[in-house]
Amino acid sequence: MLIFSRYNLVLLAVPKTGSTALEVALGQEADGRFGNPPELKHLPLYRYNRFVRPLLQLTTGKDPETFALIREPISWLRSWYRYRARNSMAGSPTSTCHISFDQFVRDTMSDDPSPFAQIGCQTRFLSLDGNGGPITHLFQYEQMDVACKFLENRLELELDLPWLNQAAASPAPLDPALEAQYRQIHADEFQLWRDAFT
Repeated sequence: MLIFSRYNLVLLAVPKTGSTALEVALGQEADGRFGNPPELKHLPLYRYNRFVRPLLQLTTGKDPETFALIREPISWLRSWYRYRARNSMAGSPTSTCHISFDQFVRDTMSDDPSPFAQIGCQTRFLSLDGNGGPITHLFQYEQMDVACKFLENRLELELDLPWLNQAAASPAPLDPALEAQYRQIHADEFQLWRDAFT
């Protein structure tokens, strides 16, 4: 999470949406930065509204606007799957090295997912779940150029975005019936992604 008090803007870091690249590119410009541990870096909206927003309102006298990116949900799943399939994760309970993408997706839909399939949900990350407003500025990850242009205008800078933490684009086919089931269960996430289209 990056806080730009001067510009009354807070960037929330939805996992697997280029948040590390944004942190590298904009971190030096931020007035506040939660980079570690991951629970702080990837603080969801409902926790931001509960813990950080009141502090910023108190110290700045303003209600900061929020910015986030959302990724097409199947692409988001593939990114998690490939990220956890790295050789460095072999042997870890969260590794996907020796399972199929179908198995990974099936397990994410389980009521009790295996450690490798515990990835949360973009909709949950961006949900209100209590007091505070919704995300002020939500952009599709796939429209990164539009999101960057917004940030450049808002923060009065030129943005050179490095691409970090990109997993190798190994094949990850998904059974159509399984995809249809996932789309039905996560219809709200697909709708939120579509609504972010600019």
